[in-house]
Amino acid sequence: MHCFNPKTNNQNYNSSFAAKSFNAGSLNNNSGFRKWVCFIACFISFFPSELLYAQGNLLITPRRVVFEGPKKIQELNLANIGKDTARYLLSVVEIRMKEDGSFETITEPDSGQKFASPYLRFFPRSVVLGPNESQLVKVQLTKTNLLETGEYRSHVYFRAVREEKPLGEIEARVDSGSISVSLIPVFGITIPIIIRVGDLKSSTEISDVTFEMKDTLPVVSMTFNRTGNMSVYGNIRVEYMSPEGKVSKVGQANGVAVYTPNSRRRFSMPLQDYYALDLKKGKLKIRFLSHSDSNPELLDETEIILN
Repeated sequence: MHCFNPKTNNQNYNSSFAAKSFNAGSLNNNSGFRKWVCFIACFISFFPSELLYAQGNLLITPRRVVFEGPKKIQELNLANIGKDTARYLLSVVEIRMKEDGSFETITEPDSGQKFASPYLRFFPRSVVLGPNESQLVKVQLTKTNLLETGEYRSHVYFRAVREEKPLGEIEARVDSGSISVSLIPVFGITIPIIIRVGDLKSSTEISDVTFEMKDTLPVVSMTFNRTGNMSVYGNIRVEYMSPEGKVSKVGQANGVAVYTPNSRRRFSMPLQDYYALDLKKGKLKIRFLSHSDSNPELLDETEIILN
């Protein structure tokens, strides 16, 4: 699941649905106005995260939908965990994953990529939720006779729509010689919808593993190398093993994906709960596990010797 702006996206984490406004003040010339327009363009760019499934006051489960086998209808549960009534609009976007894990919207599929949107229906496409209310959104698979072997992917985008004040309640401001700009960010979440048809396989290998201190923070970096005709999706677990053999968990990142048609993804993560450990000796074990609550499959593992 990603916190998402449908126009431009780069990696990372999230913010709040709370309405925030910005007034640029009086802009009396075109040069100043152009500067504020540039500021606005930067301000409204938000960041996706595969690790989070809540954004602001909206909670969505599950964080991804995969159609494989005979099942043709699945459900998403939307919950408003805030204190105000909110309306959310549903749309579909097509996304390219870059090698660094960031995203950008596209209109045409890359070579080896197939869009799922022509084969999906959603209902309802608009939801109004009061505080602590929830509602199911159904995702239906259609036109299955037209699907060929392969993996298809699109992303459903849930966008919060702020309430408009009645005209009589809007504060009137008279200033004939200036331009005023008010910014209210609009937040959203994307959920990947994946359709898999036929005999699909994939494997993953971890390479280019490094360990370094960045501003006193220990960071592990790696590259995921994907092969096969389907995406991979799983959790990263990092453990520290002391020279005496004592094992301590120092890192966890859930919901890490390498989507088709990408064959590589670079990934970095800071370590946690390391303060009492001597990271100048011993070793780090990195494991990539399939996303499963009961019996996760080991997709690949590697080690870093610390010295």
